[in-house]
Amino acid sequence: MNLQLSPLIELQKLDLRIADLKEQRRKIPERLEENEAPLREAKRVFQEASASVEALIKDRRTHEKDLEAHEDRVGKMKDRAAQLKTNQEYQAHLFEIELANKKRGDIEEKILLAMEQIEQTQRTIAAAQVQLKESEALFLKEKATLDGKDQVLAAELACLEGKQKELSGRVEKVLLARYNKLKATRKDQALALIKNGICVGCRLQLPPQLISQVKRGDEVHTCPYCYRMLYWEGEPGLEEKRSMGQDQAKDLEVGESF
Repeated sequence: MNLQLSPLIELQKLDLRIADLKEQRRKIPERLEENEAPLREAKRVFQEASASVEALIKDRRTHEKDLEAHEDRVGKMKDRAAQLKTNQEYQAHLFEIELANKKRGDIEEKILLAMEQIEQTQRTIAAAQVQLKESEALFLKEKATLDGKDQVLAAELACLEGKQKELSGRVEKVLLARYNKLKATRKDQALALIKNGICVGCRLQLPPQLISQVKRGDEVHTCPYCYRMLYWEGEPGLEEKRSMGQDQAKDLEVGESF
């Protein structure tokens, strides 16, 4: 292994873990938002039902006042009956009483309807209260779990970031700048392992001469396809020697993806 890349390889492992931890923490608010959805819905139903029952009670009281005023007018109409002198006036009076009774029936029907709607809405409120309580309990439980997970992730992240800073100081500045630029460009690994003659980063077969150069570890070499810095784990001679001309040339051309 190239000794120059040794601390950089460890740094990449830290960076990948740090990126994973940050991604997990980023998703926690999203999960919390999803788990809060049933609670928000339960609150909406409860609030709408509560507002509805208040409006219905107001309507019922208005109808009751209308009925009271109507009864007062009917009473006055009946008091005038003694003042009627002709049969025609009396017939007209009876017709007014009949209309008044019909109107009373209409008002009473509105009151009964309002009372039925109030009762039905109150049942909805009772059910919504139960659902609201259950949803709130589930949400608080999930929130506690996610908060605990976030604290664990934050603690590990702080520890790794400290190691990251320390390890970065052990890498040559020029090499570190090159690594950071590659990492920003690739959005993932800046270094790639050579395994079975393949760049693990892009999964393409590498030229045998380049593989030999990487194994020697004299310089830092990059993949000609994905431009990641290449490294090889182990000592020269320990890997099973494979001849591309005899074993793989007929099955795999240089640069061909597995």
